Amino acid sequence: MEYCLFTEPQQGASYADQLEFAQAGERLGFDGFFRSDHYLRMGEGDPLPGPTDAWTTLAGLARETSRIRLGTLVSSVTYRVPAILAMQVAQVDAMSGGRVELGLGTGWFEAEHTAYGIPFPPRRFDLLEEQLAVITGLWEASESFSFDGAHYRLENAPALPKPVQGRVPVIVGGGGPQRTPAIAARFATEFNIGFQPEQVIAEKFAGVRAACAEIGRDPSTLKLSVALPTLAAPTEAQLERRAAAIGRDLDSVRGDTNIVGGPDEIVAKVERLQALGATRVYFQLMDLRDIEQVEYLGSTVLPRLPR
Repeated sequence: MEYCLFTEPQQGASYADQLEFAQAGERLGFDGFFRSDHYLRMGEGDPLPGPTDAWTTLAGLARETSRIRLGTLVSSVTYRVPAILAMQVAQVDAMSGGRVELGLGTGWFEAEHTAYGIPFPPRRFDLLEEQLAVITGLWEASESFSFDGAHYRLENAPALPKPVQGRVPVIVGGGGPQRTPAIAARFATEFNIGFQPEQVIAEKFAGVRAACAEIGRDPSTLKLSVALPTLAAPTEAQLERRAAAIGRDLDSVRGDTNIVGGPDEIVAKVERLQALGATRVYFQLMDLRDIEQVEYLGSTVLPRLPR
């Protein structure tokens, strides 16, 4: 099992906040630091200091960490041209010594696109499929790479730079019943499902395994992961304060979906996720100013989790 920190910096966090989280995660033994790729705060609250670009941030973290893996969960196909994204990821991979992972998805937050003048086309699954074909094609081509699709056309692209780790892990996720598992089976090294109860997670895992089998891919070659909102603390009072800090009440976050509680509750939850087939868990921590929660999760809970 692998355990990663997953953050939402668009909610109001600086590069310094993210650096503190990533370095704490590395020191405490987490396997990865991942961040969303958004530019607009969701919901009410203070958006200061304003948005940080995901791949600019990861480039900085690549030079200020040494072991922990770094990536997006997930970048949107609407933000970047795929050939440029392939270059960015390969460059950050080199800057990190081969520790980068690319999560890529269709994008969903229309208000964000409206706010910043980013086009938000209605049929984005086609964009996702073509972008994955372009990005992986550029990384894998021995010389030049050409592509002629409905949305992107490349002519004899030099297919450089190359990732230093060989193939960068590619994460595809979401709850779509057909296109998402089919795209993951074709292109991904990891399939992720987020923010769902255990029964839905089991169904989505079964769906992507079936999609792998349908194209002749061994389902065991696809890593399965979950990303879930997390509140960790030793007492109910501390859990209530952490819930209030992100604009929630404790009763609303308990249940079959989120990871909430102290070591016993979190271990039990992770063991159930492992039984469903998950081999990586992303702990989504919404308050990037609460470094004490990272310390507690890493020092007290992490040593008790199954590996």
